[in-house]
Amino acid sequence: MSEIYRTQFGGEEVRRRYRAALDAWPVPAERITIPTSQGETFVLAAGPEAAPPVVLLHGACSNALTWQDAAPGWSRALRTYAVDLPGEPGLSTANRPALDSDAPSRWLAEVIAGLGLEAPALVGASLGGWTALDFAVRHPDRVSRLALLAPGGVGPARFAWLLRWAMLRPFGEWGRRRSAADVAGLDPVHDREVLDELSFVMSEFKPRTEKLPIFADELLARLEMPTLVLCGARDAMFDSLETARRFRRRVPGAEVVVLPLAGHAVLDQAETVRAFLTRPARA
Repeated sequence: MSEIYRTQFGGEEVRRRYRAALDAWPVPAERITIPTSQGETFVLAAGPEAAPPVVLLHGACSNALTWQDAAPGWSRALRTYAVDLPGEPGLSTANRPALDSDAPSRWLAEVIAGLGLEAPALVGASLGGWTALDFAVRHPDRVSRLALLAPGGVGPARFAWLLRWAMLRPFGEWGRRRSAADVAGLDPVHDREVLDELSFVMSEFKPRTEKLPIFADELLARLEMPTLVLCGARDAMFDSLETARRFRRRVPGAEVVVLPLAGHAVLDQAETVRAFLTRPARA
């Protein structure tokens, strides 16, 4: 665990605070541990067991708490499985499968099989969106629906935010909170609680440094399942307009929405995603 945190104490404190937050999950939930070739994977399951299954994949530097606000609405008609990605500040293994290989897809296949699922819907944000998309282009017959929130790997990455982050870092907690707000596109006042927690995690956590591989056009063309793509026009991390353009061109059936006032975090779109996931399948 310590290799992904700056100190052992810091890692233990991140996990302690995470467990405390899980105790306050807004709906009844089951905690599941799935053994995989990468190590153990933590999953938080909620909703009726007979309901359509949805696997939720959060972004980098995060965990299942990404879906906390959406949980009450989604779990009424869906069986949600919020997965902690490996190598991120959750309760899964610290191992990080190489992104330029099939290891992330093999890991996710093992998680899905371990949950007893055949072809669930996938919802992914940022790195989780990349992970969901990587699995979907490799195994399109094993994904019933695909919802991507500011996914990586389609539009080019942006790096100007790194300069601002470096400039603000010497200002301690305030600087971390301010840079987190800039990157995520969150409001420093309205979203203060979220930013405070993100600031704390970033003070203790060592993020991934690899570039996300870009999916080729012929891979995107494999996506024949119902697909929803939500991007923020002010995304500081990815070129969202190019993401939208490529999906519209290569995945003609995809629903693509560019939110004009949103940044990288588009997690206030829970109702839009719920409606997509519960929409009756076309004959």
